Amino acid sequence: MANIKSAKKRILIDRRNAERNKAIKSKVKTAIKHVNTAISANDKAAASAALTAAVKEIDKAARKGVFHKKTASRKVSRLTIAVNKIA
Repeated sequence: MANIKSAKKRILIDRRNAERNKAIKSKVKTAIKHVNTAISANDKAAASAALTAAVKEIDKAARKGVFHKKTASRKVSRLTIAVNKIA
């Protein structure tokens, strides 16, 4: 356990940020699952709607620094390609 006041504060801040990051990552994963569910059901309209929501969550995570910019771009690209493959 830390003895210095600034180190104690840092532990609290790190814990708070980890919880925030965990919540944001969870939202992104859930949004991606919704897209994948719609894709597996071959529902183009639902997949497109879910894709819009997922892209919004992924971009928000990238803005907050939870995901790297290129990681977010890769996730969006792969989801978009998968949705566009539905005929």
